[in-house]
Amino acid sequence: MSYFRLRSRVAASTRLVPVALMGLLLLSSCSKDEDTGMTTPPAPATIAFTQAGLYPEGVQYDAPNSRFLVTSLTTGRVGQVKDDGTYSTAFPDEPRLVSAIGMLLDAPRNRVLVAISDPGANQQRSTAATQGRLARLAIFNNANAAAAPTIVELGSLRPALGHFANDVAVDAQGNAYVTDSFANIIYKVDAQTNTPTVFLEDATRLAPPTGGAFGFNGIVFHPDGYLLVAKSDNGAIYKVPLNNPAGFTQVTTTQNLTAADGMLLQDNNTLQVVSNAQARVFRMASTNGFTSATLSGTFVTPPQFPTTLARRDDASYVLYANLNALFSSQMPAVSQYSINRVDFQ
Repeated sequence: MSYFRLRSRVAASTRLVPVALMGLLLLSSCSKDEDTGMTTPPAPATIAFTQAGLYPEGVQYDAPNSRFLVTSLTTGRVGQVKDDGTYSTAFPDEPRLVSAIGMLLDAPRNRVLVAISDPGANQQRSTAATQGRLARLAIFNNANAAAAPTIVELGSLRPALGHFANDVAVDAQGNAYVTDSFANIIYKVDAQTNTPTVFLEDATRLAPPTGGAFGFNGIVFHPDGYLLVAKSDNGAIYKVPLNNPAGFTQVTTTQNLTAADGMLLQDNNTLQVVSNAQARVFRMASTNGFTSATLSGTFVTPPQFPTTLARRDDASYVLYANLNALFSSQMPAVSQYSINRVDFQ
C-alpha cells in the first residue's frame, strides 16, 4: 500500500522478412502447451483494464485460472483481470471488507489472503469508528469462489492504537503475517486456528510516523526462515527472524528506498521493491542473506502510483494504481488502470 498522508477527497524501423522466416519468428515467440501440443500466445507486456471508482492496490497472478487478482481500496472487493482487460468480481462481497489492500495468493493451500483497512477517502463503507483504526485479514477459498471469506480481527489486539492492515506474507507452515502501517505491528495468524497474535511490536525502534504517514508496508517470507519488511517513511528494509522477531536487524544498503510499498522475493538472493512516490521498482541483490543489499536494476514507471508486484512465469508485473488521484483534490478521478511487465535496466 501507498505512502501518503491520508486526506479525504470528494468527489522503430521496419524491414522486409521472408514469409517462411516470419512464420518461424512467430512460432518462436509463443509457448507450447505440453498437454495439447498447441502453441499459446506470449503473456502481454501490459494489461489495461477499466472500472470506474475501483482504485486497486494489491495484485497477484493466479496461473491455474489464467487471471490476475486485484484488490480495491474503495470498494473492498477482490476482482479478477483477464489478459484481454476484462474485469469482474472474483469472490463474494460482505460488509466487513471495508477496503482491500495488500494480497497474497497462497497457492499450496488454495487461499487468497487480503489485508482489510479503512483509509476513509472515497471509501464506500468508511465509518467514523473504523477510519484509520481498522486492521483485519480476509481469507478466501480459491478452490471454492462462492464460499464466504473467513475474517480475522487484528486491531482488537491493540484497541487503543490507530490501525491500517497493509500487506500479507505466509511462511512454509501456512502462518500468515500482516503489517500494520499505523501501529507498526506485525501480526501472526495461526494456520490451523486462524488465531491472531502480535508477532513483532517495538514502539521505540519502530515508532510509527505521525500525521497519517505509513510505517510498515510490504512484507515477504524468505525460505531461510525470516521476513523482509519495508518501512515506507524511512525506506528501511528489516530482516525479522521467525524464531526471534525481537532480534530484527535493518538491511544495510545505500539505495534510497523511501516510499517503499509492495515487495517480491524473486529468488533467495534478489528482492524487488516498489517505491510509489519515486515511481520506480528497484531490484536489490544480496550475497549475505540480506544482511546487506545493493541495487542490481531499476524499472522506471509513469507517475501513476505503482504499488505492488506479482510473479507470472519468469516475469514480474507491477500494478499502476493511480492512488495519487484518489487522495488528491487537485487531480481528476481515474477509471483506467494497468498491470505492466517489469523490465529492469
